[in-house]
Amino acid sequence: MKNFNSLQKKKKEKIPIIMVTAYNFYIAKIIDQIEEIDAILVGDSMANVEYGYESTIQITFEQMLDRVKIVSQNTLNKPVIADMPFLSYGVEIKYDILNCGRMIKEGYANAIKIEGGKEKIELIKRLSDIGVPVQGHIGLKPQHHNKEGGYKIAGKTDKEIEELLDDAIQLQNAGIFSLILECVTDEASKIITESLKIPTIGIGSGKNVDGQIAVINDLLGLSYYIPSFTKKYVDLNTIIKETLISWCNDIYSGKYPEKWFNKKDK
Repeated sequence: MKNFNSLQKKKKEKIPIIMVTAYNFYIAKIIDQIEEIDAILVGDSMANVEYGYESTIQITFEQMLDRVKIVSQNTLNKPVIADMPFLSYGVEIKYDILNCGRMIKEGYANAIKIEGGKEKIELIKRLSDIGVPVQGHIGLKPQHHNKEGGYKIAGKTDKEIEELLDDAIQLQNAGIFSLILECVTDEASKIITESLKIPTIGIGSGKNVDGQIAVINDLLGLSYYIPSFTKKYVDLNTIIKETLISWCNDIYSGKYPEKWFNKKDK
């Protein structure tokens, strides 16, 4: 049974929670076999790393829904969280609920994630009442970058920390089961994490959180831009390029396809 019960247990026992993104069936299948990973997020970061869009704003609901369904159908052990894309929520409560519900009903996701603070309280309460698990997201909010004048670190001042903490507590009270903190200062992350009963998951927010999440393409070196807070564990861009060049050279030299030539000679 795929659920999020282990997250709360890990927070209580101070065991790091680990999450990662996935956007296709073969990565989902690999992640599904790794015991240490607690959950998968089909993030709207897909807009940048899979579709090549300039920002997450360009990804459509139908594009997200399609990938959520693919990942969910190929994941037996890990719960899947669907990131709600820009303008698929925050428009009208009825419309918002229907879209979130589609991610669960049609996309087979186990939960949805939405960006924003106290302004999303009504939606989160309604979704929780219906039975839709919600993960919150505060700090740097990529879908809000036009309004906020770019991508900025959150929690630099006492006032910012106070506002973040207020949002976090209100989101918790509304019913979210965990909270993403993106690009939040160490001090703010520590205060928020220690103040909440639910787990905090950081991305670019230091170590003072209950767990970490990363974009799979960044970890594998498949992104053309990798944030400074993410470690590239392997350079698959270079490996793939070198592999294709070797293949081309083998074709030019007549070494490929070797087995086909052998059969023909016989």
